[in-house]
Amino acid sequence: MAVKSPAIQVEIYDRPYALRADADQDYTRNLAQAVDSVMRSIGEKTNTIDSLRLAVLAALHFADECERIRKQYHDLESAVTEKTTAFHQALDQIDSDNE
Repeated sequence: MAVKSPAIQVEIYDRPYALRADADQDYTRNLAQAVDSVMRSIGEKTNTIDSLRLAVLAALHFADECERIRKQYHDLESAVTEKTTAFHQALDQIDSDNE
């Protein structure tokens, strides 16, 4: 039977939460702090105090950030594949020239 990790206390938008995670406690606290910061920033910009609405907007913010990073990763992965292929072709050409 798996041992449950201990709950840690965090506060997001003035509400306490007890969280359990397999991740390091500092990492989990940093995530909670990031959510709190984004919710507060959105709240200030929109004059919204509804925490559910702010949580949804924060989720959209993080989803957008995640998709942008996925696209950037895909683009970088494609560039590495292209450069690797070109490098292999150049090496093959050198090999054939030396034969």
